[in-house]
Amino acid sequence: MSVPDYMQCAEDHQTVLVVVQPVGIVPEDQFFKIYKRITSVSQVSIRDSQRLLYIRYRHHYLPENNEWGDFQTHRKVVGLISITTCASAKEWPQTAERFHGQKEVYSSTLYDSRLLVFGLQGEITEQQRTDVAFYPSFEECSDVEKRVEDFVESIFIVLESKRLDRATDKSGDKIPLLCVPFEKKDFVGLDTDSRHYKKRCQGRMRKHVGDLCLQAGMLQDALVHYHMAVELLRGVNDFLWLGAALEGLCSASVIFHYPGGTAGKMAGRKPSISQPADAGKRHRPGALTANGISADTSTEIGRAKNCLSPEDIIEKYKEAISYYGKYKNAGVIELEACVKAVRVLAIQKRAREASEFLQNAVYINLGQLSEEEKIQRYSILSELYELIGFHRKSAFFKRVAAMQCVAPTIPEPGWRACYKLLLETLPGYSLSLDPKDFSKGTHRGWAAVQMRLLHELVYASRRMGNPGLSVRHLSFLLQTMLDFLSDQEKKEVTQSLENYTSKCPGGMEVITLPDGLKLPPVPFTKLPIVRSVKLLNLPVSLRPHKVKGLLGQNMSTASPFIYSPIIMHNRGEERCKKIDFQWVQGDVCEVQLMVYNPMPYELRVENMGLLTSGVEFESLPAALSLPAESGLYPVTLVGVPRTAGNITVNGYHTSVFGVTSDCLLEGLMGVKTGGCLVEVIPSLPRIQLSTSLPRSAHTAQPMSKEELSSTVSVQLFNGETQELTITLENIGSEDIETLELTSKIISTKEKVFGEFLSWELEDALSHLPLKPGQAVTLTVSIKVKLDFSGQENLLQDLNDDGISVTGLPISSPLRQVLKPRPETKPVSSESGKAEYSHVKTLEAVLNFKYSGGAGKVEGYYRELSLGVHVDVEPSVFFTRVSTLPATSTRQCHLLLDIFNPTEHELTVSAKNNQDLVLHASECQRMAIQVDKFDFESLPQPDQETVRFSNPKQLEEERQHAQGCQINSKLGICWSIISFQWLHVL
Repeated sequence: MSVPDYMQCAEDHQTVLVVVQPVGIVPEDQFFKIYKRITSVSQVSIRDSQRLLYIRYRHHYLPENNEWGDFQTHRKVVGLISITTCASAKEWPQTAERFHGQKEVYSSTLYDSRLLVFGLQGEITEQQRTDVAFYPSFEECSDVEKRVEDFVESIFIVLESKRLDRATDKSGDKIPLLCVPFEKKDFVGLDTDSRHYKKRCQGRMRKHVGDLCLQAGMLQDALVHYHMAVELLRGVNDFLWLGAALEGLCSASVIFHYPGGTAGKMAGRKPSISQPADAGKRHRPGALTANGISADTSTEIGRAKNCLSPEDIIEKYKEAISYYGKYKNAGVIELEACVKAVRVLAIQKRAREASEFLQNAVYINLGQLSEEEKIQRYSILSELYELIGFHRKSAFFKRVAAMQCVAPTIPEPGWRACYKLLLETLPGYSLSLDPKDFSKGTHRGWAAVQMRLLHELVYASRRMGNPGLSVRHLSFLLQTMLDFLSDQEKKEVTQSLENYTSKCPGGMEVITLPDGLKLPPVPFTKLPIVRSVKLLNLPVSLRPHKVKGLLGQNMSTASPFIYSPIIMHNRGEERCKKIDFQWVQGDVCEVQLMVYNPMPYELRVENMGLLTSGVEFESLPAALSLPAESGLYPVTLVGVPRTAGNITVNGYHTSVFGVTSDCLLEGLMGVKTGGCLVEVIPSLPRIQLSTSLPRSAHTAQPMSKEELSSTVSVQLFNGETQELTITLENIGSEDIETLELTSKIISTKEKVFGEFLSWELEDALSHLPLKPGQAVTLTVSIKVKLDFSGQENLLQDLNDDGISVTGLPISSPLRQVLKPRPETKPVSSESGKAEYSHVKTLEAVLNFKYSGGAGKVEGYYRELSLGVHVDVEPSVFFTRVSTLPATSTRQCHLLLDIFNPTEHELTVSAKNNQDLVLHASECQRMAIQVDKFDFESLPQPDQETVRFSNPKQLEEERQHAQGCQINSKLGICWSIISFQWLHVL
């Protein structure tokens, strides 16, 4: 016997073997349809008995295996069912002849046979024959199962008669010597009358009768006969048959201990449809029948006495296998015994001992096996190792079987079979085809073995002619094994991937194999690796603001409480945290990613963009090139939301090495994000601002550069006025419907007199609504009036003999030119420079508030801020003020000592007075005749105001009112002659 049956198990020893074969030409699908119906009759309850007959069907069985039927009767073909088609009566004789020839093949062992004829009609079908059944077609054959049951009962009758015939002790008859095929030549010329020979014959016959009893459902009798056979055969050292007797003893004991079988769930014993309704209530096979006829006469006590314990079963299997190992020609028997023992040990959960049996099975030499037989052998070994929980060992033999499918000796390598077997090895090596399994925790399994297996899958899929599979497996290798690849391996894998993707680009579709297995997509989340994702707010000038009166609207979670557990719970159910700023429909929005390149060479990432949900979003893909093993590198991805609502940034997409990837944030490990859900409000207009004054790098403190769209800078003399022309252009897609302008002076120590910034907005408002592309212009007046009276550095050299103006010592009122300042005075620090600086700074912010479109309907607007930076230089100083009486008692002469601190020649004029020319750094006296001032006529604050106001504040207001009255009467102006400027003091 050269071909082992790897599917055998211990309970097969109680089955009878029936071969089902086609005769002539029978369609394969129709044959297996009938074969499936026949095999459904796997056990039959014998009438007038509670014994069951178990049947094992095969559609292919080698005649040489049948020759071992005396050695173990379950190997003997005792039944034959032939299936044929016959279209006419003329074909019938030839069909009958073929059936007869088929019976001749198994004639030495056959108990009974049947022929099922399909398609024949007429007189021939009316003949009453027990061995032939006629059916009009494959569809009209409702009683196939009933005929098979009758056929099995006829087999039982023959089996029972043979059992009774062999079991009866006929001391006068000579017992024949049962042999296996290779023994026959060894027994030629032996003394048949010797005691040793007779014991051998008796022992073998006892073992044979035990087999028949086991098949006939006489479990106790079988145990008794096996025990007797063991004793007889052990005494004559008939090791081959002794091993068979021990194996029979083990099989009978297994049947008793494990009535559900050892072959697994698929091969478990199932009640036959022919079984009586009360058969389920019976005791184990061999229980007494109602009338006590033809039943297993054992009792539970007797069975327990002769039956081996679970531990002894394994010991006897070991002994039997050791005896088989003594015979080179019994390799198949030894291998099958190992397989049966492993299945029993699997039931007993004794995996380590089972592995010893399997290890022995690996080294059993079966001679020259075909490649197909080798594949089958390794596949079964793999399944058995899987059965006992040795997953990696199972995967090893499955992989060996896969490699055997494409052995060099095979003329047509089976790459599809190889690929299929390789896929089945993945679980054993802790490998799956889902990259999500590798993003959780530490790596499982041996990376080197896993990479080897993945390379073999890539090669096999390429040889199958499926480059898409090669790309998917190579992508999986690069994504999941990146940390274990050397620099050289990384280069080789990526080069191979680029070669494959040049013919078949990789994508995110699920690949479905012919057997239904689905290969999930493999996104490249490590090329590059993303460490943080941050949604960026719009620039300050584009950020939307809610009208204060509408802040409470559209807030579904509004609550008067600071903390509400219900609201927090609801928010916790959201996949992403909502961000506290808004994006605007139609405006470019930004998401910043911090990425780095783990590859040892430059990584080119193409078509990188955002993946979003919630609103219609136009992603604007970017391409980037990351240097080798770069540190964290900021990448900004942009897009434009086209509709309003809540948008969720789910991840990003890339194209690397020809593979398109959709990388979701929820699948990224160690990624920091401050939230990825943001509200998109309806569209708002956009304004672009330009000015007539040059832009400045100054930033109005404490505001930041981001808060100001731009800043203009101008240098003025104290009292000078400058016109600032501002052009506002609508560069958005919505009309500007409202426009407001406000100003704010940034905190300063300087006191400003009069209006610093002033404008007229009516003309600009008349152009509203401002269409996209249109512009409007408005003029802002910048007028600076500061008090420079406390400038020590300008007056430090004007020493006098006691007369004091502004609280500082000054020179004689007749002195006209300043002394030169010492050039050697050190200026060693910034504070020193400031001490000598005579320029004052004013800063203000012009704030444009505008709105329009759908955003305005929702109560949103935008703000645009323009910073105004003014450096103010002193223009004219009054170093001394005094009065002289005039000719009229109602008037007086006002004497002003005027000092020009500038570097330019200027003129000073007043009402009804000649112009006074002052050269640079020159001081002169001007006399102005004016009416006496009546400060008592100024309005006085009421008593209530006096009571609740600060006295210092009241004094300042009084002085300011007096100063305004003096200025209005004097009307002093100055102008720089070279510039032709005229300015009011």
